[in-house]
Amino acid sequence: MGDSRFVMKAREQIPEAKFDSLAERTLATMVEALASLEEESMDADLESGVLTIAFDEGTRFVVNSHRAARQIWMAANARAWHFDWDETDGAWRSTKDGAELFGLLEAHLSEKLGRSVSLRASEPS
Repeated sequence: MGDSRFVMKAREQIPEAKFDSLAERTLATMVEALASLEEESMDADLESGVLTIAFDEGTRFVVNSHRAARQIWMAANARAWHFDWDETDGAWRSTKDGAELFGLLEAHLSEKLGRSVSLRASEPS
């Protein structure tokens, strides 16, 4: 799931206003894309920078903005990731392995729902 071209480097924090704008747009885009899936066994709710994706059987995925770290954090399937904004390709990249946020969420949703899920049609740039 990671990008083999990803190389960890000392990161520079993006300005707070830019982070807020990017994070808000990213989470709003995710909510819209999740709603367009029309998946009855899943509910997505965005409140105060926290996107909660709840499944009928009780499982939850959480994607949230973390202003102090200037990161987006995601928890799914008993795992967690932190994502930094990558100006080079205009994407949120995992600090662990360079995986891209939307792609990683798509993979976990696809596994959970048992079908291919795409959130990229309306991904912000």
